[in-house]
Amino acid sequence: MKRTLVVGVDGSPESRAAADWAAREAVRRDLPLHVVHAWLWQPLAVPIVQDRETESRRADDILKEVEQELTHRYPGLALTAEVLCDAPVPALLRTAKEAEMLILGTRGHGALLGFLLGSYGQQVIAAAECPVVSVRSAHGRPLAVPEEGEVVVGQQGGVEESAEVLRVAFEAAAARKVPLRAVRAWNLPPVYGYSPGSMWIAEQFGGLEPFEKAALDQALEPWRLRFPEVEVVAHVERGSAGHVLLSEASDAQLVVVGRRVRESAVGTRIGSVAHAVLHHAACPVAVVPHD
Repeated sequence: MKRTLVVGVDGSPESRAAADWAAREAVRRDLPLHVVHAWLWQPLAVPIVQDRETESRRADDILKEVEQELTHRYPGLALTAEVLCDAPVPALLRTAKEAEMLILGTRGHGALLGFLLGSYGQQVIAAAECPVVSVRSAHGRPLAVPEEGEVVVGQQGGVEESAEVLRVAFEAAAARKVPLRAVRAWNLPPVYGYSPGSMWIAEQFGGLEPFEKAALDQALEPWRLRFPEVEVVAHVERGSAGHVLLSEASDAQLVVVGRRVRESAVGTRIGSVAHAVLHHAACPVAVVPHD
């Protein structure tokens, strides 16, 4: 049974760009696309004219306009649309539970605003059970990226920890018929991190960098076997994971990162690497839950 791609729209140019990217991805993967718009009637306690029927028609019109645009651009697309009667965040999270991935547009407010104010996108990315793709826009269309560009994935941790992230990345590269660049960043451990046991392990590989390269190769091995048609470039570099990944993704058409959720005084957070890539990568970013 084919799983569905889900895209959230709200009538903005950014959400239309996300819908266009989602439609292209659905055609590329031969998957159905489900377009949703969350709308909940909540009368305001202010002396202005509020008409439930008018607002309801507007919600329907948003979907119809997107449907017409996508049907015209992608005639073979299997497309459905639905108005979700709920607030945006719970509506999107509920609909995406069984989805292959959820696609959202980003308004590109920047790291400070997006992080501190906890936008809908930030909340959804932090809590979604499926991968969430954030798409940047230009004039209502996805920001142009090189069609021949690689898919770039950030790999962290061990084989099991990064399995879902690598699955998503390999599938994306295979669908696009482009190389996959797997990036693993490392830093010298702090003084208290050194121990006879950990240093002995590193020494068996000839040092810390060969140890990190071996860890990346080990994580990639099962996916190389599963996707033999995908050319893989393994890149290991010492430095900040966010900086290294962004540097390697300068000409990418998609970046895939894992999601680490943390709670803080200002609300739900995602990991620092995903946060950096979401706010600074020019291409779409797929954030994959793996914890």
